[in-house]
Amino acid sequence: MPRLQTLLVLLCLLAPTSLAASPSGSPPRPIAPSPAHSQAGPKTAKRRSPAHSRPAPKTAKRSANGSPARPLTPSPAHSHPGPKTADRRPLPITHYDPTAGDNVDGDDLAVRRAAVDALGPYNGTVVVVDPQTGRILTIVNQKTALDSGFTPCSTIKLVTAFAALNEGLIGRDTPVQLTRRTSLDLSSALAHSNNPYFQILGDRLGYERVVHYARLFGLGEKAGWQIPGERPGALPEAPPGHGGVGMMTAYGEGIELTPLELAALVSAIANGGTIYHLQYPRSQEEIDHFNPRVKRHLDIANWIQDVKVGMRGAVDFGTAHRAGVDQQEPILGKTGTCHDSRALNHLGWFGSFNDVERNQLVVVVLLTGGFRINGPIAAGVAGSIYKQLSQQNFFANGRILSTQVCCTR
Repeated sequence: MPRLQTLLVLLCLLAPTSLAASPSGSPPRPIAPSPAHSQAGPKTAKRRSPAHSRPAPKTAKRSANGSPARPLTPSPAHSHPGPKTADRRPLPITHYDPTAGDNVDGDDLAVRRAAVDALGPYNGTVVVVDPQTGRILTIVNQKTALDSGFTPCSTIKLVTAFAALNEGLIGRDTPVQLTRRTSLDLSSALAHSNNPYFQILGDRLGYERVVHYARLFGLGEKAGWQIPGERPGALPEAPPGHGGVGMMTAYGEGIELTPLELAALVSAIANGGTIYHLQYPRSQEEIDHFNPRVKRHLDIANWIQDVKVGMRGAVDFGTAHRAGVDQQEPILGKTGTCHDSRALNHLGWFGSFNDVERNQLVVVVLLTGGFRINGPIAAGVAGSIYKQLSQQNFFANGRILSTQVCCTR
């Protein structure tokens, strides 16, 4: 019994110490905690790594610039570059050579060099013609120029203007009412390429007359004479379903036009009404025996000056101002800008000629590419060609067109 009492006394002395250390009866915790238990509590136990030791919202509030703080060494699972980060990646640089594949035998040396330099890396083509003979002096990017037709965009307004003048629907100064308070005459409408004006004229002309005049100016048929690889443009069999004839006469909807067809059309305006078969001599012998070939004469002499005023206005103060104003060697032209749904391209056209006494040229530029391409940019390309040649005294009296075999880039 004394021994039993002694054991009971010892147990009573030890019991308070054990209960104080672990009220729940669980084993006592060490005094020096391990790193994994540096922050006690249920929430701390659920965290997987020191990087997530604090909730994201509280960290975001402490950011100096108000944006969520980024971890210094994020795990792959949390590396989510946003759209802006992806956009900052450098885009691949591509170089386009519009002269690739060109056969340049017989080209005029000075003209081709100017055209190649002016076109630069643009995806497009340049056609330069002597409007008094129909001789092609150079074609840069021959595949694009010869292979297919494109929507003419606003260059079709030249055909619309002559049709309306010849049919007596308007005169040069006849105002056409666009709205209750707005009216335009032909010169201003051409200079600024006003779409509603030419839509109204198209509705008044009707489909049959529009197609008739388009064929007279060479649309829908080959412009060249036995030029290998040339394909003609096309005219629609019916008015466009959306917008009717007005879409044809303002935007060229449904029409396919080639750069050579536009060059022949503009040449007829420059020379007084003669549509030539465009010829592309490829050897010295062909050049020596070159003879112009007339396709047809157009009775448009009475209306040419009326249209030329608008084409001059386009360069002086209108859509073609990038071509550059030169009072000594003025440039006349018509721009065109639109989207070609068939080719899935944005187009920039410029058909032009310069008003000089000697070595007059027709320059047609067609640019194809992104949405930054337009008619004014094409006008700038043509203006550069005229300027370079003028600086070389190309249009001076006594200068003879070169017949040397020419160059590539």
